[in-house]
Amino acid sequence: MEPSDDSLRLAEALVFAAAAPVPLRTLATMLPEGEEPEAVVAALQARYAGRGVELVEVAGGLQFRTALDLAPRLTRVIEIPRRLPRVAMETLAIIAYRQPVTRGEIEEVRGTALAQTTLETLLEAELIAPAGRRDSPGRPTLWVTTTTFLSRFGLKALGDLPRRDDLVNEAQLLQSADLNEQAAAETVVSHD
Repeated sequence: MEPSDDSLRLAEALVFAAAAPVPLRTLATMLPEGEEPEAVVAALQARYAGRGVELVEVAGGLQFRTALDLAPRLTRVIEIPRRLPRVAMETLAIIAYRQPVTRGEIEEVRGTALAQTTLETLLEAELIAPAGRRDSPGRPTLWVTTTTFLSRFGLKALGDLPRRDDLVNEAQLLQSADLNEQAAAETVVSHD
């Protein structure tokens, strides 16, 4: 059974007006009895496919997002969130893959001290949040990523993160390609 126009309009308005991704269960509570939220979402996704905005699943919910092919053209007129410094990106990756994690554990993985400003930058951007304290001496704060992290990186859930093995293999391939290019450049230089 096709969803009613009223259900489609209601779902569209709810997702459009929400400041954060709308969970499917929230949508289900708003729909008339007997309407399947999955069918409503599928119909809306079909309606918006190929348009300037699309209905996508991110951070455990639904959100309207600019179509991927149009995003590069909009960067000229829309403010882009500031780029995170490398140390903040490294810290964020450690938290994402090892959460919940303490500052000491982050420092152990990085092999160097972690400045408080790095954590403050990630907190200010709402990419991480405290999630309690570890039951150990000093009771260090445990850090986790937020739904803003998932949304900003276009992930539905943490399970959508690339596997660490894939990242390591890709890094090794890139390093190997760089070495091959460097060897080729040295060969060209030595023949001159």
